[in-house]
Amino acid sequence: RTRYVYYPDTSPVPEGVAVSIRGRDYKILADVVLTDDSEGVLFAHGSRFGGHSLFIKDHKLYYVYNFLGEDEQILESSELSPGKLTLGVEFTREKAGQNGESVGSATLYVGTDSVDSKALRVQAGKFTLSGDGLCVGFDSADPVSSLYHDRGSFPFVGGELLGVGIDVSVDQYLDLEK
Repeated sequence: RTRYVYYPDTSPVPEGVAVSIRGRDYKILADVVLTDDSEGVLFAHGSRFGGHSLFIKDHKLYYVYNFLGEDEQILESSELSPGKLTLGVEFTREKAGQNGESVGSATLYVGTDSVDSKALRVQAGKFTLSGDGLCVGFDSADPVSSLYHDRGSFPFVGGELLGVGIDVSVDQYLDLEK
């Protein structure tokens, strides 16, 4: 499979059966309806020892890729406006690093607008051996990012999260609203 759709209000999906982004390009898209009070995790997979998370905090969209718990690579948008939006991130793998990790570039999107971009390292192995599965609408017991570690699972509130799509095919980034 190359496309997966996950919905909020479900249990974490164990890593063994969740979408694998290891060694490949990926796109993560969240369809949301935002209000002035919207905040929280849209998507999270992994933990503070390695993982990635797409979330809203202080009216901004963030994508954090936590490389082995050593390096939180952060992309950040400017302030978001309320309304129905597709929010997402795209990673394009350019080469393998010295230790087998994927090296490439990540771009953060609000709708079809690119709002931040940077070089990114993506780990080659699994995020965890057990627990900390793929979550939609919250993070698991061990948060991926230090930007919200003091907020527990940091559930998405103040709006509506319709679902999260993850694409690992070779197709370009698509706006799901269209």
